Amino acid sequence: MDITHKKSSGSSGGKNYSDYTQGQNAAGYGYGYGYGNGGESGGAQRSLNDYLLILRERIWYVVVVFLVVFISVLVHTFGTTKIYEAYASIQMLREDPKIMLNQQILEGGIRSTEDLNTLVKVMESSMIIKRVADRITGEDLKQFMQPYEKGGWSGPLTPLEVLGGNRRIGVVRQSLVVQVAYKHPNPEVSARVANMFVDEFIGWNTRIRIEESMRGVEDIQVRIEQQRKRVEEQAIALQDYREKNASGSLDQRKDIVTETLKALNSYVTQTGNNLKESQIRWQQVQQRIESKGDLTELNFIAVQGIISTLVQQISTQKIAIAQMRERYRDKHPRMIEAVNSLQQAEQEFERALINASASIKAQYESALRNDEEAKRNLAQQSTLSDDLDRLSIKYQEQEREFKINETFLAELVGRMRQISAGSNMESQNARKLESAVAPARNRYIEPKISVNIGIGIVGGLGLGLAFAFFIAFIDDRVKSSFDIESVIGLPLLGIIPQIKKMEQPDKAQIVVNNADRQVAEAFLTLHSSLRLRDDSKDAKVFLITSTIPGEGKSFTATNLALTYAAHGERVCVVDCDLRKPNIHKSFRRENLKGLIDVCAGSATLDDTILREVHANLDILPTGGRAKNPTHILSNKAFEVMISDLRKRYDRVFLDTPPLAAVSDALVILPLVDGAIFTIFFNKVRRKAAQSSARRLLESNVTCFGAVLNGLNLAVSGYYYAQYYDKSYKDYYVVNSDDKVAPDGRREKQPTDTAA
Repeated sequence: MDITHKKSSGSSGGKNYSDYTQGQNAAGYGYGYGYGNGGESGGAQRSLNDYLLILRERIWYVVVVFLVVFISVLVHTFGTTKIYEAYASIQMLREDPKIMLNQQILEGGIRSTEDLNTLVKVMESSMIIKRVADRITGEDLKQFMQPYEKGGWSGPLTPLEVLGGNRRIGVVRQSLVVQVAYKHPNPEVSARVANMFVDEFIGWNTRIRIEESMRGVEDIQVRIEQQRKRVEEQAIALQDYREKNASGSLDQRKDIVTETLKALNSYVTQTGNNLKESQIRWQQVQQRIESKGDLTELNFIAVQGIISTLVQQISTQKIAIAQMRERYRDKHPRMIEAVNSLQQAEQEFERALINASASIKAQYESALRNDEEAKRNLAQQSTLSDDLDRLSIKYQEQEREFKINETFLAELVGRMRQISAGSNMESQNARKLESAVAPARNRYIEPKISVNIGIGIVGGLGLGLAFAFFIAFIDDRVKSSFDIESVIGLPLLGIIPQIKKMEQPDKAQIVVNNADRQVAEAFLTLHSSLRLRDDSKDAKVFLITSTIPGEGKSFTATNLALTYAAHGERVCVVDCDLRKPNIHKSFRRENLKGLIDVCAGSATLDDTILREVHANLDILPTGGRAKNPTHILSNKAFEVMISDLRKRYDRVFLDTPPLAAVSDALVILPLVDGAIFTIFFNKVRRKAAQSSARRLLESNVTCFGAVLNGLNLAVSGYYYAQYYDKSYKDYYVVNSDDKVAPDGRREKQPTDTAA
């Protein structure tokens, strides 16, 4: 079988990285638990069982954190000074005030929620606290400050800080009752201070209302005097104005002016119409004169008596002359007399037209003068009317202001009478409803033991769970089948349990020396898995690699080779780690000649192969360390050597360097039928293993899967309950009391039932 054929078979039988991850999604792999986005597939999701596995693995983190928190809460609870709280209550009154002084006093009662909240804020103010602090003196002050002698974070506490920090004021729902509570380690002190707060507020409230009443009385007296002076001054000013402007006859003068304005308005309208008519006639006359037209065509000229007479006379003369021309010649005396008579009539007609035009012009000028004079008279009369209006308005304003001030003065006097009538009436709007009583010694409010214990339990569990999940989140080492199959993207071929401490050669041959039957059975299971897989059952050349050194790739290669050899197949283990050769140490052999010599042409396979290290097992060491291993492994001689090994052996196992360290394994990959990726439990990082597996899968050579080494059986149930259980151990382990049957089987010695 040549190299070309192996490359094509590897290509056709292998899966690329994306194909496999998609297959994992469809198959639903997901034992154990994982983190992140599930590798490149993005389809792996954690279930409730995964979270339970996290807690099972890290249950001691939860227990330790829980105990620390719970014990801390208990120490704090039972080591804290007991605090007592006393309650006093005040009833706010909604009744209307009895004395009406000004707007503030009218609204002094509790009329809305805002008013109630305002009084509550007054009770919470530093003013009330200071008044209470001033009342605590002498022995009372010493007793009051005794629990706070140690001070706080910022230094010694003052009475004001203590009072403000321990006082609580609240309104009882659906009522006008305000509850004042004060807490203190001494129950008597708490009751006494609560009553002081109530007394100081009621005293302040009474004092403020009395002061407001007195201030209102003084203010209203001053305002009455000022208002009286203002009314007197306005009365004098109004009388002077009336006398100066004859305000008594203003209405009569206004009526006369109004009638005159009406007549002038009518006259202005008439003169305006006359002016328009005269202007039109004069404009028509001017147009006829300028165009040398016939003025008699204008009706208002033609109807004049002299003009109509002359027109008729001229027409008659013209008719007579026309008749005489038929009988006489032009120089006939009668003709001359008739012509002279016609000319004289025409001259008179021209003079009549000129006079008529002058008359029209005179009418226009007269109408213009009349109109201007009428408008001037109207404007004068309007000005006079406006002056009268201003005088009337000013007088009315002064009179109205006088009446308003006079009315306001009467109201002030009425308020003053109310003050005089109700000066002795009660004006409080709050009263003490209940005095504070010292609570019993067993009625403390702090510490709240049941609440604190509950908080300790819930908080301890919560913090413990959070800490466990946080540790699980930052722990990114490969340890579960979920990590291998979903995150890294390789099928899990087998799991090798953790081996007890022994020398390397014993570990490398553990399947034949029976040092650990569980491990031997694990390799048998791995052998069966490879024999059952379609892509690996006929493979001849296996490449064994890992992510980092120390993950058991050489251990896996030697023991898997021994397992195949035990089943009657001819097997050869080739040490391809030319940088740190290890196979010869695993079988306690020397590394004098080997792969390097074969590739260099200084020796043959027959000279370098160490035969019959075990039954059906040969090994090919490196023959030393190489300075340029990549050059040797990519040499044509190395390919020829692999091809020759294919012909000689049924199975060939190549032990190669880790993928994360060097690229030697990637150089060899095209020459093999498939690769096995070894991972040591809880050692390699997920990202590193994922990157190495991706490089392996992207080489287009079949990767049979991953082998997990070093599984700690103490935690195997967390991750691989479907693979291993502690009860399996009894099935594999052979006790010293067992004897070996002639056919190789072990028989259990009978026990003495009597014993």
